[in-house]
Amino acid sequence: MRVAIAADHGGYDQKGSIADFIRSLGHEVIDFGPFSPDPVDYPDYADKVARAVSRGDADRGVLLCGTGLGMAITADKVPGVRAAAIQSIEFAELFREHNDGNVLALSGRFVGLESNQRLVRIFLETEASAEARHRTRVEKIMREDDPAFEGVDA
Repeated sequence: MRVAIAADHGGYDQKGSIADFIRSLGHEVIDFGPFSPDPVDYPDYADKVARAVSRGDADRGVLLCGTGLGMAITADKVPGVRAAAIQSIEFAELFREHNDGNVLALSGRFVGLESNQRLVRIFLETEASAEARHRTRVEKIMREDDPAFEGVDA
């Protein structure tokens, strides 16, 4: 699997270790930076990873910032991306199983490296559910990417 990764200065300290961990699991890593701890704008880095996933250049994405929240919000705006900020094993499993999540956003300031590595492992190893109810719901999520979709009747 090809995994795109990026961070901002809030997640920079963990990015290299997370990338090495992903490689140790047998996956290819596409590192979009940054390559120094200097302050950067997280939307720029979230966009790089999200677009790589959207284009199919990467199968999944991992983002790290202070909380994971801003990265997830930004990445989720890119068509084809289902991103979330995750901080528990149970949520990581459900994110993959029920939502076929493809971009994981992590907190580099409030969650330790070992915990984030566990979250990454679950994210990469958990398969999306093939159950019709989950597939139907993911299709409904993805219709939001279509500019012609006018929403559900109130």
